[in-house]
Amino acid sequence: MQADLVIVGAGMVGSTLALALAGSGLSILVVDAGALEVSAFEAAAPFEPRVSALSMASQRILERVGAWPGIVSRRACRYTDMRVWDGSGTGQIHFSAASVHAEALGHIVENRVVQDALLDALRAGGEVELLGNASLQTLERDGTGWQIELADGRRIRSELVVAADGAQSTVRRLAGCETREWDYLHHAIVTSVRCAEPHLRTAWQRFTDDGPLAFLPLERAGDQHWCSIVWSCTEPEARRLMALDDEAFRAALGRAFEYRLGEIQSVDPRLCIPLRQRHAKRYVQPGLALVGDAAHVIHPLAGQGVNLGLLDAATLAEVLHAALTCGERPGELRVLSRYERRRMPHNLAMMAAMEGFERLFQADPLPLRWLRNAGLKGVEALPELKSMFVRQALGLTGDLPELARA
Repeated sequence: MQADLVIVGAGMVGSTLALALAGSGLSILVVDAGALEVSAFEAAAPFEPRVSALSMASQRILERVGAWPGIVSRRACRYTDMRVWDGSGTGQIHFSAASVHAEALGHIVENRVVQDALLDALRAGGEVELLGNASLQTLERDGTGWQIELADGRRIRSELVVAADGAQSTVRRLAGCETREWDYLHHAIVTSVRCAEPHLRTAWQRFTDDGPLAFLPLERAGDQHWCSIVWSCTEPEARRLMALDDEAFRAALGRAFEYRLGEIQSVDPRLCIPLRQRHAKRYVQPGLALVGDAAHVIHPLAGQGVNLGLLDAATLAEVLHAALTCGERPGELRVLSRYERRRMPHNLAMMAAMEGFERLFQADPLPLRWLRNAGLKGVEALPELKSMFVRQALGLTGDLPELARA
């Protein structure tokens, strides 16, 4: 088999990249270890535990590649406000889309919903070949391109390979891409809960002594009492919470959230995910590029991971379109380096900001506790500074690719 571009990983980022490059003149093959099947969506089905907070920039990208209608026709919850407070002090802050004349800060969407909408769009377009149930066995340089061998013995040759296969990227490992990484010594408990009070299309986040606790609004058949929770805590505390029965867990969760939405009435099955930060030292090699979690993994503190990945995909697509227009070969290092130069500084800045917040709100010394409370109060008192943070949350700052612009 042969293709101009092989994208390994048909997740949200890899599928978005494939759609953004459809019609470019490149023959594109998307390879994934999964079955790449789309199941019929049931409006009354339980929520998937993994969700993403899609920014306005991400929405625009998904609109441009034709996947957004499939998302909103399934299930997505628009949120207009965000409330953040320090559980160990009195500092709090309220962000509002209205403050920057926007309709929403973003949408909370189940990852499976986004994935299925993207696969539907890929199949409807018919310009991208999909190969499911295909695991990589080897990846080797072959002249000006790469030779891929799958677990079933099939071989694929391509001038350009893009790793979109997630945090444990096989492509990154086989290509010898080095990373910087460290363990947060925290785990995230994720699930969906039903609260006594409606969420009011607001994302809520409380900083506890163990870590941040987020309640992200969900909606099912008009019911606004559902939230997705992301509870970051130390490993021993995570083990203790996971061992509780549902009734005891609901009680512990309600206390940790200070009952802002009343009693926790029900809880879905829980997942516990170790938290680790990782960043590739380089995003590119000749004929190879890393995107999304294959290139960078950050703390889920602000739900920015998938947004960064979608901006990676949109930027790489823009760079490759421009190169093809100028007659350049898409696998050339000088072409791929343009993508790296545009995305690496932005991703590193976001990672540093999330790391700083995480460390500040985990700090025990009294002066640092005072500092974070004073900081929250100070930002709350400065509308212009708050507006800057809101625009950052919308994803509408920095060097935006064309797909993310209005």
